[in-house]
Amino acid sequence: MKLDPFYLIVDSAAWIERLVPLGVKLVQLRIKDMDEAGLRREIRVAKTICARHGCQLVVNDYWRLAIDAGCDYVHLGQEDLAEADVAAIRHAGLKLGLSTHDDAELDTALAAAPDYVALGPVYPTILKAMKWAPQGLDRIVEWKKRVGTTPLVAIGGLNVERISGVFAHGADIAAVVTDITLNADPEARTRQWLAATAEWR
Repeated sequence: MKLDPFYLIVDSAAWIERLVPLGVKLVQLRIKDMDEAGLRREIRVAKTICARHGCQLVVNDYWRLAIDAGCDYVHLGQEDLAEADVAAIRHAGLKLGLSTHDDAELDTALAAAPDYVALGPVYPTILKAMKWAPQGLDRIVEWKKRVGTTPLVAIGGLNVERISGVFAHGADIAAVVTDITLNADPEARTRQWLAATAEWR
């Protein structure tokens, strides 16, 4: 299954209910602090909405819950990968996306044979404090050479105006968080992203 070039990342099923019906085909549910019952509920609701709209749901971090819910995809950061049971994830039939920020992390990620690799932050980002400087577009070129046919996700500081640059340098997918969720009109901005990524779809 080819992943959509527009990768929306949100922190609640409410966001998914709001934006996926606009035509989003790839979304990550990334929730940081919630009890297990709440997480299970959020994943269940998100999965139902995504199934209804033909959207691929990726669950961040909570691989056990993703397995329990019968999800297709889980995304892990490097710390989560170190603690996760990758064999169990694979045995359950889940696909795996991994975050990378430097050469050592990319080596670790590739050893796990991921279904996509994410590189970030490409540009300065306000989402969270980063110990890594912005990677820049040239880093995308370097990463794409190393990952080969594995889809490469660019993340960090992306907006509609920067989309063509990341694709021109080798990214297969552009991920976005705050450019949509902090926008005065998230629905309109989502439609702009869908239109701007159409030529790579």
